[in-house]
Parts: sequence; structure tokens; C-alpha cells
Amino acid sequence: MSSPDPFLEAAIAEARAGLAEGGIPIGAVIVQGDQILARGRNRRIQWGSAIRHGEMDALENLGRQPASLYRSCTLYTTLSPCPMCTGAILLYRIPRVVIGENRTFLGSEELLRRCGVAVEVRDDAECRELLGAFIRRSPLAWEEDIGLREGERGAGGSFGP
Repeated sequence: MSSPDPFLEAAIAEARAGLAEGGIPIGAVIVQGDQILARGRNRRIQWGSAIRHGEMDALENLGRQPASLYRSCTLYTTLSPCPMCTGAILLYRIPRVVIGENRTFLGSEELLRRCGVAVEVRDDAECRELLGAFIRRSPLAWEEDIGLREGERGAGGSFGP
């Protein structure tokens, strides 16, 4: 068994904080070298935001930076990035993404890989349990968060046509 990753642990701490605020437990951190530059968590419910996923919140908390900074960072996220967050990763050319889990929801990992982003999935049990428990309690909030249309059902999976 490998030692715990402090950066994934920091993303999980953000997910826990989001849950404690009544939100969806997804967290992210942006790391350069051995330093966390920004933290974020899904705040769509708390802030009534259309776009404040964990990755987007971390990017916003990092603020406007030179392109070279983003290109030297790793984004850690507790869940596979959705198409919106994937687009931001690609736009800012973040070269590496570490994902806590992708069983609950498989985002656009293949697109990231095709575009040259190094993607590592940790399959972390705590990440799965935090979100899984939330989905069981609040399936409608989850379905809204991942963009399911009214009447569609599903607890995860990749986006289809």
C-alpha cells in the first residue's frame, strides 16, 4: 500500500467541507511542485452557481495567472472531470490531472488523454463513498449537477450523444 497523497487528501478535505456546507462533495486543488496554489469545491448549491464545480472553483480561486503557471501545475480532483471542467483544463493547458475516482461518474478523461494531458485515476474509496452517499440522499441535486435533463435518470456514467 502506498502512502497517502497529501494533495489528494487536500482535495478530499475540500469535498468534505462542501458537504458540510450542504453542497455536493467534490473537491479539487491546483499544485505546482510541492505547493498547493489554490483549493476549490463544488459550490453550485451553496452559491446558486451554474458553473462552480470543484475544478472551476479552484481555478477561480487561483485567479488570473500567466499561461506558464498553469502549464506547470497538476490539478487534483476527487471526481473525473465533466466536459466543462475538461474544457478549462485544456484551455489553460494544465498538463496533468490526478483523479480520486471515476466509477461514480466517468467524465471526459479520454478527451484529456487525446489532447496530451497525463491522467491518473487513483480509485480512492473515500472519494467514492463521499459522493455515493450524497447521491443516495440527494439524487436530484446530483442529476442537475451533471446536466441530466428533467426526467432522465442515472447515478453516473459518461455523457452520450
